[in-house]
Amino acid sequence: MSFDDPQFWIAVLQIIAIDIVLGGDNAVVIALACRRLPEDQRKLGIFWGVFGAIALRVVLIFFALSLLAIPYLKIVGGVLLLWIGVKLLQPESDGEHEVDASTTLMGAIKTIIVADAVMSLDNVIAIAGAAKDEMGLVVFGLIISVPIIVWGSQLVMKLMESFPVTIAIGAGLLGWIAGDMFVSDVATKQWVEAQANYLHWIAPMAGAILVVFVGKMIARLKSDKQKAIVDLVDDTVPKK
Repeated sequence: MSFDDPQFWIAVLQIIAIDIVLGGDNAVVIALACRRLPEDQRKLGIFWGVFGAIALRVVLIFFALSLLAIPYLKIVGGVLLLWIGVKLLQPESDGEHEVDASTTLMGAIKTIIVADAVMSLDNVIAIAGAAKDEMGLVVFGLIISVPIIVWGSQLVMKLMESFPVTIAIGAGLLGWIAGDMFVSDVATKQWVEAQANYLHWIAPMAGAILVVFVGKMIARLKSDKQKAIVDLVDDTVPKK
């Protein structure tokens, strides 16, 4: 297809529409990963995170059908996504080394790319189908969609600053996606559709609840531990 072919622009619009629909998940991941960065590094984190995620998605399109045919791949990816969701719910540590580790530009970029790789296994098939196997068209459509995803992530980040509860909602969304991946894997899909179709709703809800519950519980334990350490230090330091 060429630029003067109406089918070309229809395919581009289809790819952009797919990315708008799926970009909400990416925006949540980007916002969660970049929310602890210093203000002057957030735009860099968003840019390179999106750039790496889009580049990875283009590469995945080459292997999409083969990857999704591998049994248990989605289950492994779902477990990884659960871990990312729980990790993103953890509070910043007062320890200098840990604060640096959780607020680095590279750390945010890695989180974005890893999460997007897990979440893109289904998405790339839709994009490849719209592009009709033309890689140049895929890249063109994805490049156009980048500003949309970036704007979405900045909007989500502002919401997280104003309303901290959106952090838990975002992490829960990752758990929801993970739960859906468990029941749509090649190894489980046929059995679920034949014997337990209700799991298509229950598994995502369970994943969301699990991430928020475990994430909050671990965060509370860490907070209590840090408070106990502070109290112990205060008790051992001679008072003037």
